[in-house]
Amino acid sequence: MNTFEDLKIKKQLQNAISELSFTKLTPIQQVSYSSILSGSDFVGIAQTGTGKTIAYLLPILQNLTFSDQPHPRILILAPTRELVIQIVKEIDKLTPYLSIRSLGVYGGSNNIKSQKKAILEGQDIIVGTPRRLYDLVLANVLRLKKIKKLIIDEVDIMLDFGYKTQLKNIFEHMPNKHQNILFSATMTNYVDELIDDFLVNPIKKTISISGTPLHNISQESYAVPNFYTKANLLNYLLENKKEYSKVLIFVATKINAERLFEILNFESEISIMHSGKEQNHRTKSIESFKNGTSRILIATDVIARGIDIEKISTVISFDTSFYPENYIHRIGRTGRAEENGRSILFYTKKEEELKNAIETLMNYIIPVNTLPTEVKVSSQLTKEEKDKPLDPDYLHNNSIVESTVSIYDKSVNKIQEKPKKKSYIQTLKERYKKPIRRGDKIQNLNKKRKK
Repeated sequence: MNTFEDLKIKKQLQNAISELSFTKLTPIQQVSYSSILSGSDFVGIAQTGTGKTIAYLLPILQNLTFSDQPHPRILILAPTRELVIQIVKEIDKLTPYLSIRSLGVYGGSNNIKSQKKAILEGQDIIVGTPRRLYDLVLANVLRLKKIKKLIIDEVDIMLDFGYKTQLKNIFEHMPNKHQNILFSATMTNYVDELIDDFLVNPIKKTISISGTPLHNISQESYAVPNFYTKANLLNYLLENKKEYSKVLIFVATKINAERLFEILNFESEISIMHSGKEQNHRTKSIESFKNGTSRILIATDVIARGIDIEKISTVISFDTSFYPENYIHRIGRTGRAEENGRSILFYTKKEEELKNAIETLMNYIIPVNTLPTEVKVSSQLTKEEKDKPLDPDYLHNNSIVESTVSIYDKSVNKIQEKPKKKSYIQTLKERYKKPIRRGDKIQNLNKKRKK
């Protein structure tokens, strides 16, 4: 099967695909269609930008027939609001000739009442973030007993956000018989654990080795001493508007996002998005970047996971990602649909170890460019750079991660020494400074009485 016509899908879907000008199947779409259609549990590992969303939507929609039952039959979980919105849009594109009801649910705004109302009106497909979905389940608004298929998209990053507990809770409310479908760009130990715990003899299809970047993305890097020199280099590169026509810039924290926005010389051409921004602002930022009003988009890792934008000329990692897998997701924003892409990584001496980890994961050494002589090397340091080592907790707390603790933090936190056990006598000495004897108190009372 190389083309969509080879799939022999129903006419309504075929008409929608023809209107979208889809012709050739991507590798992940080729291997996943029949497996998902068969009803077996499925795990698909493929690079970002290879059409994973269409890979699971097509077989699901092929099997989905008209129904007026109030409870949903398909549940799709995604880690971010932006990705939820993106998936719902893809469903809408594929179902103009089908009577399919779909709804996206997510937190971060005062929309839970409207979401509850929409669910009660009846839906076939629910797409949502784990926390909001579980809230709706606890409120007895969303009932999962009729779910036939559960899809977890970007499962690796979802576990990275600390959603494992919510996922387990959702699994507990699912019917015993249902199909589980997992898609991920990287395979980690935590993904393996989830598969072992909840999936039954899944079919696994790996299109690329975990951590392998797309072959059509060129990579390069610059060794830069500090934040402000990075900003100077970025200003220098972005002067070339022809070469850098549509640029996505990743930063580690929302503090750095705001700081960089203030420093860059292209204010009228820049959009910015992170968790500190309202949903309306974030949506407008994406739309401005999509339609070309903004040439540059500054974003943090999590927010950008829902971005599916064509023709991004360059992805610039202004801050080196703390987790190597996130770098793979970053550069997957460019070079989509088999077009050529470009990735540039800035790294300081403190971030060199992170760069090495990325190269180990990819089994590829990122070429290092010489810093242009026109770029001024600044001696100014940010508050975080002043004699402060790279701290994963700082990156986590100041990023837009909307969960509490990242699962990966367990592997980087130092093992705390167990406190030494103290004897009962030592505890009394510390509490009362000296031993208390009941006899002494009685003798003192007798002396007082005699007086």
